[in-house]
Amino acid sequence: MSPRRSVADARRTRASILARGLDLASVEGLEGLTIGRLATDLSMSKSGVLGHFGTKESLQLAVVDEAVALFLREVVHRSEAAGAAPGLPLLLAQCEAWVSYLERDLLPGGCFFTTVTAEFDDREHGPVRSAVAARNALWQRRVRHQVELALAAGQLPAGTEPEQTVFELTGQALALNHARRLYGDRSAADRARRAMRRLLGLPVPGAGQPTALAELPAPQES
Repeated sequence: MSPRRSVADARRTRASILARGLDLASVEGLEGLTIGRLATDLSMSKSGVLGHFGTKESLQLAVVDEAVALFLREVVHRSEAAGAAPGLPLLLAQCEAWVSYLERDLLPGGCFFTTVTAEFDDREHGPVRSAVAARNALWQRRVRHQVELALAAGQLPAGTEPEQTVFELTGQALALNHARRLYGDRSAADRARRAMRRLLGLPVPGAGQPTALAELPAPQES
């Protein structure tokens, strides 16, 4: 086997491990990831899985990065690809992509970050907890920046508090994930869109009318 083929095979194997790890962690959390479980699921040896990561903690951190890549593709990049102007238009695109990401059930356990945040929020500080917290904070800073731009441009009601707005938008996304995963509520995404529009001072369509917050490009193929 040529060295080039060997490297390509190793990359494919690593990608398969991470994809399976991300699916499992969305349901069972990062502590549910074990070398043995992944080896069994992927018909690999434990040493074969371990050789790609070295330790369980390294595996967990790699899965966090895989979740970030998914969120970037489906939410951040997709909202930016809509070509919306900074401020309220881009904020609406961000919110629509966020809702769409949750609505489409891209992972078997729903939102990865909701699962692992609940898992690690009371843990002692450590690399995995810090990574999860930092990635959540980065997304919230992105949203807050657009709220601040929209407020400065007079696109949001006077007196809007950026931190409070981000807090409430986050709460609506969490409520959406909760309603879909725990109760199977297929109307939850529409409820979230309506709640976000109301929070941002926009008209809320009547029952049965479209509630999309912004037009987005079609999702990319994985």
